[in-house]
Amino acid sequence: MIPLGLLPDGSLEAPEDYHVAGWYEDGPEPGEAGASVIAAHVDSKSGPAVFYRLKDLKPGDLIAVLANDGGVTRFSVDSIQQFPKDEFPTELVYTPTLEPTLRLITCGGDFDRGEGHYRDNIVVFASPASD
Repeated sequence: MIPLGLLPDGSLEAPEDYHVAGWYEDGPEPGEAGASVIAAHVDSKSGPAVFYRLKDLKPGDLIAVLANDGGVTRFSVDSIQQFPKDEFPTELVYTPTLEPTLRLITCGGDFDRGEGHYRDNIVVFASPASD
């Protein structure tokens, strides 16, 4: 994963490489207390990207996040929600939590060919998996 920051409009930047996921560097790392946010593209003109199947996750599915030190943090999917980009639930996604939580974000919904992007965001909400 690569570190991601915020764009001038306050939105999270997306990785330039469609085959790489990024972690919001001003938030907690996955496994630390708080809401960790990871973003990646759903697809590109050349085909599927990192989060292509994100929308297929179901509550209870397990997510394993590999840390740079080789450790693995496991999360369980709580819900998958779709939001119009102009109604993105910033507070819901980024509000600090007492325990480690995970938010995975990609694009989804209808593709606006005139604008060249998807109209919505898919957000996966996950909490620590019980081992």
